[in-house]
Amino acid sequence: MAQGTPAVSGPQPGNPVPVRVVAMGGGTGLSTLLKGLKKYVLAEAAAAQSSSAPAIDELAAVVTVTDDGGSSGRLRRDFNILPPGDIRNCIAALSEDEALLSRLFQHRFQAGTGLDGHSFGNLFLTALTAITGDFAEAVKLSSEILATRGRIYPSTISDVQLEAVMADGSTVRGETNITASSGRIVELCLVPPDVEPLPETLQAIAAADLITIGPGSLFTSLVPNLLVRGIPEAAAASRAVKVFVCNLMTEANESLGLTAADHIRVLNTHAGLPVFDCALVNQTPVSQVVAANYARERAAQIVPDAAAIEALGVRAILGDYLEEADGVARHATDRLALDLLRMAVARRQTASSMVQ
Repeated sequence: MAQGTPAVSGPQPGNPVPVRVVAMGGGTGLSTLLKGLKKYVLAEAAAAQSSSAPAIDELAAVVTVTDDGGSSGRLRRDFNILPPGDIRNCIAALSEDEALLSRLFQHRFQAGTGLDGHSFGNLFLTALTAITGDFAEAVKLSSEILATRGRIYPSTISDVQLEAVMADGSTVRGETNITASSGRIVELCLVPPDVEPLPETLQAIAAADLITIGPGSLFTSLVPNLLVRGIPEAAAASRAVKVFVCNLMTEANESLGLTAADHIRVLNTHAGLPVFDCALVNQTPVSQVVAANYARERAAQIVPDAAAIEALGVRAILGDYLEEADGVARHATDRLALDLLRMAVARRQTASSMVQ
């Protein structure tokens, strides 16, 4: 079991070789992590004061596309397109946050017949999809327009829905209904089941030095990516270090009572094979005020059961990855991103030394 900043073995040059990173997930968890990683993309890292800071030369996000609620759900039903919401958040996260176009992309209309509740970015992606006839191409063009510091791929371009088998044997169809359910989820599947990823996604995974899954809602943001045929197998075959980034808190409708090790078991079960080399888990306790806030939602801090994680063949890295703001627990993305990249640099150096 390891605690604190992960050790980086091997030689430590003044300028570490840039690494390739693939981050999988969805919801606010993925976009939050991308904001931290973006600072290390070469154009940004070149301006860093420390020449020894790790750098990313290729950053890719693989994003779940099963949302059927809110603005994304309405556009999905009205225009028969993939839900753009999580993709939009990632595009905005990888662009310059202070830039006008990024703020415009995130702008949500508060009034107007047919417009109320829609974000400009969702409408923009919908319009580009209609023009190009290709959702993946629309995402690519949107990323170019906002000058994002990474590539963004939907986990599949097939029109898929989530279906959950609950502890009482019932089934619930649709991400919104699953999220709203009070029952315990036992198993999740995609409908239809045999959907394919983009070839570019598999290429990015194969070339990666680091693959992350999480943070994010266990069943509706993380598991769906591992249900796309070929993605778990590509990750397992990749030379990358595969890291589970654990959530800080449970979610009453998805992970109530689940420990960090339980999260890994769920992900491995749905992937059909062991996925992870390491797990980054916060061990800093939340304040009493924040704990009370989450308790009102039947949520609690996730138990960092390192011994159980290690028993799964996964290296447990316990650290201080907690920040609190306005009574809410958030990942300290700067510390999280730096620890992840140190692991990627170590893997890249190990691979290079083996070649030599």
